[in-house]
Amino acid sequence: MLKIIWVILSILLIGLIFLRTPQNQGLASFSAKSNLLGSPSSAEQFLNNLTIILMIGYFLFAIYLNFTN
Repeated sequence: MLKIIWVILSILLIGLIFLRTPQNQGLASFSAKSNLLGSPSSAEQFLNNLTIILMIGYFLFAIYLNFTN
């Protein structure tokens, strides 16, 4: 069960990292001009916090699974 959660967490992390738009390119200029996703700075801060939380969870699961096997 924990391995399934760990795999899902890693897939979410990979997807989140790939969905992040580069600064001053691509969809970043679009999101800065529209209020579709709210304030760009607050959305960016939320994505940064979510990425950090998912990374910490991923590493904790990896360490736990490494020591239990």
